[in-house]
Amino acid sequence: MQTIVIKNAKIYTMTELGIIKGEVLLVNGKIKEIGASVQVPEGAKVINAKNHIVTPGLIDAHCHIGMIEDSIGFEGSDVNEAISPNTSQVRGIDGFNPMDRTVKEALSGGVITAATGPGSANVLGGTFFACKLHGDCVDDMIIKDPIAMKCAFGENPKRVYSGQKKMPSTRMGTAAVMREALVAAGNYMKKVEDAAKEGKAAPDRNLQHESLIPVLKGDIPLKAHAHRADDIFTSIRIAKEFGVKITLEHCTEGHLIADKIAEWKLPAVVGPSFGHRTKFELKEKGFATPGALSKAGVKVAICTDSPVVPLESLPLMAGMAVAEGMDEIEAMKAITINAAEIIGVEDRVGSLAIGKDADVVIWNKHPFDNGAKPTTVIVNGEIVIG
Repeated sequence: MQTIVIKNAKIYTMTELGIIKGEVLLVNGKIKEIGASVQVPEGAKVINAKNHIVTPGLIDAHCHIGMIEDSIGFEGSDVNEAISPNTSQVRGIDGFNPMDRTVKEALSGGVITAATGPGSANVLGGTFFACKLHGDCVDDMIIKDPIAMKCAFGENPKRVYSGQKKMPSTRMGTAAVMREALVAAGNYMKKVEDAAKEGKAAPDRNLQHESLIPVLKGDIPLKAHAHRADDIFTSIRIAKEFGVKITLEHCTEGHLIADKIAEWKLPAVVGPSFGHRTKFELKEKGFATPGALSKAGVKVAICTDSPVVPLESLPLMAGMAVAEGMDEIEAMKAITINAAEIIGVEDRVGSLAIGKDADVVIWNKHPFDNGAKPTTVIVNGEIVIG
């Protein structure tokens, strides 16, 4: 694996070092050293990044890349198993196609890590995972699996299942399905634990119940699709009832209840803020939301919800949030370290710090500026673009 030194760069470290003029040393796929100057090992490849900006690889904390393939319909759509309100047993990793060209397009836009998984047709949709967007086998691209259990409130489950003449056709029904699933999984977990304590045979495996045990134990959060304020409150109410962790996904009306979200110390993954308001629950959609939440003290990530917005547009989405009042550094955090922390992979990615993965992007100008483009993309210490 190549040793790389990046010199003369304006570096957004996304650590306590802040923005520095300096150098980065990458060795064996990790960040070895960062500072005003670093020792250049013999035989190292030196990249002169004068007049360029260096950032960590960008991170989208909520998308469906690889799950809905490009330029194809049913044959390439593997994002929603829309036959039952509870499909918690399905795993996003089994629907991801790393060969889809949108994966490479995202990488060319400086987005190196994505949280991807099932869509929002079901009350419980299955598990999300985090992966690098470079490779041809998803098993080799994974950073962490699972990172969360996808769940959905609001219009989507209502629309899907009212059309099938089954529950849920109301918001009450969605909440009831969620509670029933968590209760059933809790009962199953207790039977498994009691059998182990008593030296008895465990009950027959139930993958649907089993998939929710990490949620009940607090190992992974519910990743709660909720646009409207009332749906956000319902998701929080259920999380409190069952003592489980939750992240607020989309959070379109989050600016209307920012103080409450901050009071409860819940993270918000906001987006997609770009595009037409295609349904009633999006009537408050706009780029002011991430800034309003951030100013209230909420940890915010910005997402594209790709393919709703192409993943390579992630820095542009952050830039548009800045144009609507979000602090520039907070917007950069929203697509780097905040995103990493919210999806639970901050030990490896999200900032340029010693020991972290050597995921680095060199930009021709500030990534929020129109026309910004990576000149070099480095994944795990390997130059994949440039």
